[in-house]
Amino acid sequence: MSVTVLYPGTFDPITRGHVDLVERASRLFDHVVLAIAASPSKRPLFILEERVALAEEVVGHIPNVEVRGFNNLLVNFARSCGAQVVLRGLRAVSDFEYELQLAALNRTLAPEIETMFLSPAEKLAYVSSTMVKEIAALGGDVSKMVPPAVEAALNNRLR
Repeated sequence: MSVTVLYPGTFDPITRGHVDLVERASRLFDHVVLAIAASPSKRPLFILEERVALAEEVVGHIPNVEVRGFNNLLVNFARSCGAQVVLRGLRAVSDFEYELQLAALNRTLAPEIETMFLSPAEKLAYVSSTMVKEIAALGGDVSKMVPPAVEAALNNRLR
């Protein structure tokens, strides 16, 4: 049986921590869908199409990964992709309570879809998209936190 995992998020922007999880998931699952949520209520810096294009550029080297944008209920999108598993990243203990609530809600809505948690490599556990945007906006160096294409896009957008 082929197993598809859905790794959802806003990815505004995609970081090296996200890429680390995608690479690791690609070794665990037959097919990985990097699912980029439109999330207009979060007022993202990059529009959905830009986030999809950046993600495609930085994970394009992984053959069993597909990048897709979505703007509907996560479990419905997971079903439409044929995903049996939703992957969520946990950077710190502070992420756990929120992620556990989401997993429970998703299990209520779609009991056939499991949630799995992975933590990023220790050297990337401190990286968040929010912090990356703030550092970049203040002229700081984010090269260790994001792939070069993302750094260039941030510099173009914020300067």
